[in-house]
Amino acid sequence: MLDHGAPPHNGGPAAPHSEGPGMRLMRRKPVERLVAEGGHGEGGTLRRSLGLWQLTMISIGATLGTGIFVVLGEAVPKAGPAVTLSFVIAGLTALFSALSYAELAGTIPVSGSSYSYAYATMGELIAWVCGWCLMLEYGVSVAAVAVGWGEYLNELLDGTIGVTLPAALSAPPGDGGVFNAPALIVVLLAMGFLLGGARESARANTVMVLVKIGALVLFCAIGVQGFRSGNYENFMPLGMAGVSAAGATLFFSYIGFDAASTAGEEAKNAQRDLPRAILLSLAIITALYVLVAAVAVGAKPWRQFTDSEAALAQIMREVTGQSFWGTLLAFCAVIAIASVVLTVLYGQTRILFAMARDGLVPKVFARVSPRSGTPRANTLIVSLFCGVLAAAVPLGQLADATSIGTLFAFALVNIAVVVLRRSRPDMPRSFRVPLSPLLPALGFGFCLWMMGSLSTVTWVVFGVWMAVGLVFYFLYGYRRSRLAAPAPSEAK
Repeated sequence: MLDHGAPPHNGGPAAPHSEGPGMRLMRRKPVERLVAEGGHGEGGTLRRSLGLWQLTMISIGATLGTGIFVVLGEAVPKAGPAVTLSFVIAGLTALFSALSYAELAGTIPVSGSSYSYAYATMGELIAWVCGWCLMLEYGVSVAAVAVGWGEYLNELLDGTIGVTLPAALSAPPGDGGVFNAPALIVVLLAMGFLLGGARESARANTVMVLVKIGALVLFCAIGVQGFRSGNYENFMPLGMAGVSAAGATLFFSYIGFDAASTAGEEAKNAQRDLPRAILLSLAIITALYVLVAAVAVGAKPWRQFTDSEAALAQIMREVTGQSFWGTLLAFCAVIAIASVVLTVLYGQTRILFAMARDGLVPKVFARVSPRSGTPRANTLIVSLFCGVLAAAVPLGQLADATSIGTLFAFALVNIAVVVLRRSRPDMPRSFRVPLSPLLPALGFGFCLWMMGSLSTVTWVVFGVWMAVGLVFYFLYGYRRSRLAAPAPSEAK
């Protein structure tokens, strides 16, 4: 499958002394080297144990739940009944980028996702920027979703035993709490599954995904009984600006296919299955998001939505007049959101694994346990960091920060697929983006448009994050990059 006819400038890099600073920033990692290193870490290798079904479930697990179970209550006040259109716009934006991801995942099936794609096409500095964005996207997404898990846990406790956790221990500072203990707990539970191995984690995730799909189908079946067409009379009360703002907030719930691409080194047949899993999962979750949002707004006037992260359970209780259905949905949501934490945390660890193997972050993140075939130290460090973040930062700020990191990384992927088409046109591809470069250009444009819809505060946070990342790169990664010296063995 490997194409060894690469032009000379895409081959192995020259030794550092023959490169100027500008050339070192633009050095690319050959696709052949990326693929040859697949699975290899410090002291062990990752195990290829995931098929199409597991990869699709990872995609759905990382996606389905965040936008519906957690952020719907925040998005509806921004767009009104047109929140359904916000989901469609966010899904369409994700589709253009998903097509680019599908092509690159089938061509470069490695754990680094868009970081590795950028490394092969646009050079090390752009790859670092992309990887730094992915840290924001994945790490913050884990924390944001974990915060919502605590809300549904309280709904479940209230409906079953009539008690709730005190606000001081179930909400982060700024939201009336001191320390969000449930958010930390769910991250640590996900960490336990991941330490057991990729196959074991995938099995647990599959069960949780089936539960969450069942919960949303149940919500639609019951929620439609309270449907009132009058709730849609003023469909777009806040105009397209509101629809766009809600779509930008909701977009972070479409990162599931990105998580699937991080499983490239643990898939049995990555070149065939990754593109299929990416597109299949996106179709399923978009359909469910739009359906559930339509039923929710039809059952409850949009002005009555609040910032509660447990909006669906409240609607179930209001429609039926009974607490049982809301409690049941809260139970399903507790399981469903845990699967999001599990799969997104998985993606974060695999991206850091790839960056550590390239020398851009400390090599501790690339150490693999020979017994379990997992990056244990990586998983422990990332889980503890995300758990503390979840316990200390409000959800709304986290969701917007995740959105901007996701959109920036997706924009780079749309560029990367066009660049690789031009630089390596004869490389075997298991999937090709149709109408290229038109659709990648649309994906790039949509990403920029949605980034422009985010608040000034979010942009400031993003700018500070990128500045910190560049400082780290020039102090650490620039000097320690393994691509700065000839590879010890290009073909093992």
